[in-house]
Amino acid sequence: MPKLSGSSRGTAAKQRNVVRSMTRRHQVGAAGLLVAAGAGAAAGALAGARMISGPRRPWPDYRFSTFEVGVPSEDVTFAVDDGTRLSGWWLDRPGSERVVIVSHGHRGNKSDMLGIGPGLWRAGNSVLLFDFRGNGDSDDGPQSLAHYEQADLRAAIEYAVARRPDAALVLVGFSMGASVSILVAADDPRVRGLVLDSPFADMHGVIANAVTRLRLPAVPLVWLTDRATRWRYGYGFHQVAPIEAIGRLAPRPILLMHGDQDRVIPLEHAHRLFAAAGEPKHLKVFEGADHCGGYFQERAAYIRLVADFVDGIRRA
Repeated sequence: MPKLSGSSRGTAAKQRNVVRSMTRRHQVGAAGLLVAAGAGAAAGALAGARMISGPRRPWPDYRFSTFEVGVPSEDVTFAVDDGTRLSGWWLDRPGSERVVIVSHGHRGNKSDMLGIGPGLWRAGNSVLLFDFRGNGDSDDGPQSLAHYEQADLRAAIEYAVARRPDAALVLVGFSMGASVSILVAADDPRVRGLVLDSPFADMHGVIANAVTRLRLPAVPLVWLTDRATRWRYGYGFHQVAPIEAIGRLAPRPILLMHGDQDRVIPLEHAHRLFAAAGEPKHLKVFEGADHCGGYFQERAAYIRLVADFVDGIRRA
């Protein structure tokens, strides 16, 4: 085996040093990328948690009222147990057999319900439309995706029952409002029936779908967003699971509705909820409809479907 000269040995040593230096730089660079990726994921999780549960109001906050639809209403306010003041419209039908409480979706307000609300009033029901905390005319308070809002719906129920203790109580909810309705009614037998348009079965699933739609990695971003939500807003995704509560609604009737092209809360949420629910129950799937889009396909037919269902509900 040939021996290396002094100059050759020096050259080999320099090459080894260069390789070691490059290796160290690559290791440092890879570590930097991992740190940056971790920091980016953490920042994304915090931003996601804020989008879900942080305070946010539209500007300018222009909204329609019952004036635009020609329905007489009374401006009402009532308080939640934590002191948050909520605002609503009471659409009165003296002597009606039912009171319907309508709950809007995430980041929405009672003005969004000026189709179904007046429609059910014209069908002969007293109706309460109200704003969840942090929305519309209601005060700010700890917000969430269907966690803190459960206390709001419970306060609305107390208000409605105090005004009409003789009437059957029906909940109508859309998206988050529908999920809140399931969670609250499961433990309140005063609720005699529910209309649920586009509810989600579990918070983890709906957030994972949102992350995937943004072409972001669900793992670990959903887990990180859950942790950020717990740290910043005081609740976790596992605490919002209508799929675990819907079975307790039986034997009260449920009308579940969903669009088969829903990009926000996929149709599989409706199928899971329907499977977990007891009888009597009915599932209406709107072909070609996106999120909460069934109403807009045929407004009159939608109101008629809901009004006919509500008309069959009686006080226990």
